[in-house]
Amino acid sequence: MAASAFATLPAPPYYAVVFSSQRRDDGDAGYGATAQRMVELAAVQPGYLGVESTRGADGFGITVSYWASEADILAWRRHAEHTLAREQGRTQWYEHFELRVAKVERAYGGP
Repeated sequence: MAASAFATLPAPPYYAVVFSSQRRDDGDAGYGATAQRMVELAAVQPGYLGVESTRGADGFGITVSYWASEADILAWRRHAEHTLAREQGRTQWYEHFELRVAKVERAYGGP
């Protein structure tokens, strides 16, 4: 992963939403365009701090979005277009997914 793929974040505390998913093998059905739209839409939501995402050739992916508060996460969850995309994910795109919300208390980087 290149350094530019890392989100530039403020000092903690902040929140991380970790979305791990296994894509189904049966085609794209608009997944790529919708995923890109969700990144663009999230970026203009209050409290959005950044995102990091990767997906392997086997269809397993992890996306971590960062937010200033739990209230901001809830507002994003309730966004109408995001709600529709989540439903498509459940019915069309994902074999399985896990979502976790965590408060980041400490963060550092390197090399």
